[in-house]
Amino acid sequence: MQKTKSRKLLNITFESDINTDTAEPSDSKSGNKKAGGSKGSIWEFIAIASVPLVLVLGNSMLVPILPQMQEQLGISKFQSSLVITLFSVTAGIVIPISGYLSDRFSRKGILIPSLIIYGAAGVLAGFGAVWKSYTIVIIARAIQGLGAAGTASIAMALAGDLYKGATESKVLGLTEASNGTGKVVSPIIGSLLALIVWYASFFAFPVFCLLSLLAVIFFLKEPKKEQPAPKLKPYLHKIGTILKEKGRWLITAFFSGSLALFILFGVLFYLSDILEDEPYNIKGVMKGLVLAIPLLGMVVTSYTTGANIKKNGTLMRWLMNIGMALMTISLGVCIFFIEKNIYFLIGLLTISSIGTGLLLPCLNTMITGSVQKQERGMITSIYNSLRFLGVAFGPPLFSWMMDISHQTVFISVTALSLITLGLVFFLIKPQGTIG
Repeated sequence: MQKTKSRKLLNITFESDINTDTAEPSDSKSGNKKAGGSKGSIWEFIAIASVPLVLVLGNSMLVPILPQMQEQLGISKFQSSLVITLFSVTAGIVIPISGYLSDRFSRKGILIPSLIIYGAAGVLAGFGAVWKSYTIVIIARAIQGLGAAGTASIAMALAGDLYKGATESKVLGLTEASNGTGKVVSPIIGSLLALIVWYASFFAFPVFCLLSLLAVIFFLKEPKKEQPAPKLKPYLHKIGTILKEKGRWLITAFFSGSLALFILFGVLFYLSDILEDEPYNIKGVMKGLVLAIPLLGMVVTSYTTGANIKKNGTLMRWLMNIGMALMTISLGVCIFFIEKNIYFLIGLLTISSIGTGLLLPCLNTMITGSVQKQERGMITSIYNSLRFLGVAFGPPLFSWMMDISHQTVFISVTALSLITLGLVFFLIKPQGTIG
């Protein structure tokens, strides 16, 4: 592990635990130009970006139809939230296993079967909805979680394998923007499909999954492994060593990404619920459009951030702290404007989402750049596992807090954001070029 020399910036001394070699590694053994920093092709970018996109569509398209699902299946608000939660918990638990298998064998060898399972289980969930069987829907969603475990985190690791330098940061920003785009369009698509029949989203999703599967198969060429596949015991020892050496900032980064998505999905669930009640009575496609507003702010910010950070550690530090500060302040102000003006509330939640868009691409770049290729699958999988758990606990915990009071919701997330801001400020201190 290398450390940069301490230096002063605005009279504050920073010290980094992140490797800051400025030289880009060459790939002379394999002769793979991409691994050495090729700009790549548009079709590769589309194939990589399609994976987090379909991952989000399989979850977020269901958010607008949760109230209808409660009515049609005769279930409670908490039971409907489990349709999101069980999927995410299953994925979160299995993701580290998928990460090891992708390091042990190949990225595409895990990614392709995962997409097949993900899409097929979506069809099963659709039939469960047709048969009005909540049990089948829940089982199918758990199976979907197994498939989802081998998607976005593996795509992130593959992006780190294929690209270096500024191109890697741009592609990782694109994956986060794609993830956010899925969150933007999914409420709208889900609401439109519900005009046909409320469970149409379950059957539409596998079509998107099939398109992503074909893109991965035909457009992505995985670099050859330069070293033999790692054995489990030394592999786990290596991961433990990485966490011991870099755990101070890595664990903080993991927690920050998880909290950001916990708040994002919790807010979506919150808005989806209150918009249908008095005095708003906003339903259907219009509700989907309203839900898309905060997410659009995150998408634009994520892509812009990823395209411009170029592994600049100092810039990342500024953007992460600004992002967390925006989340903390905007969520705090929401405490006083929950029931006064829906337009102002949505504006504040959009500012919070912009803060998330500043934070996540920086975390993605730092985490993928913190380890060698041989351990990248596991590290990115641990990160994505915690992100999934953040998504999983968002809807049920927000539901529980809403039953207490709406002020409780925003007091809680403001306090969590403030604590995380302090952790990010004091423990994540990148400098120079992240590599």
